[in-house]
Amino acid sequence: MIIYPAIDLQDGKVVRLYKGDLTTPTIYNDNPAQQAETFEKEGFQWIHVVDLDGAKNGMPSDASIVRNILKSVDIPVQLGGGIRTRAHIEHWLDAGVARVILGTAAVRDPDLVREACKEFPGKIAVGIDAREGRVAVDGWVADSNINAVDLAREFEDAGVAAIIFTDIERDGTGKGLNMASTIELAHAVNIPIIASGGVGSMDDLKAVKAACDHGVEGVIVGKAYYEGYIDVAEALKLAAA
Repeated sequence: MIIYPAIDLQDGKVVRLYKGDLTTPTIYNDNPAQQAETFEKEGFQWIHVVDLDGAKNGMPSDASIVRNILKSVDIPVQLGGGIRTRAHIEHWLDAGVARVILGTAAVRDPDLVREACKEFPGKIAVGIDAREGRVAVDGWVADSNINAVDLAREFEDAGVAAIIFTDIERDGTGKGLNMASTIELAHAVNIPIIASGGVGSMDDLKAVKAACDHGVEGVIVGKAYYEGYIDVAEALKLAAA
């Protein structure tokens, strides 16, 4: 199991949102690169970065901040938020991002996902962020009428490296992951699933660990890390077991 500590960027700061509400962020660090260095020193193997401003605006917005993060650490970084063109994808992969996450683009331009997977094998993930099973887009501001499972199935044979599934209604709440929907999605496709949204305790990480046999390979941890809901050393020991 891989634990992905999260750096969500808004106005150049590390923040967490409550249920995706961009208007009420909680700021945890003014120095994202420093936060990335801390994650690496603590022993995490990956870092999950989201450009929230980019997700809302439809194009990368915190480029200099992301580049500073990439320069500060040696562990791989996966990046999402406003990446909606081939040029965006190529730019970030050339800059050193290990894996690019396509969310809104997966809904509006699925051919881009398929073409990118062929051109950059192993480097493209799909972000599926859902409210009551329906996929949200544009930084979670807008809802689509697409079912999360149906969207995942569209990319079954595309070569997607992973699907990051977030239950928006749980994100930032600390009330626990939606493991039922996460496992349902894992059963629907052969693509590895990364669980996200709502981690609030070590029990949530144990639930993800137990679901590894179902195709869930990892979990994103944000508020649970920053608020101290989990013990980092214990979490990493669990992940490695």
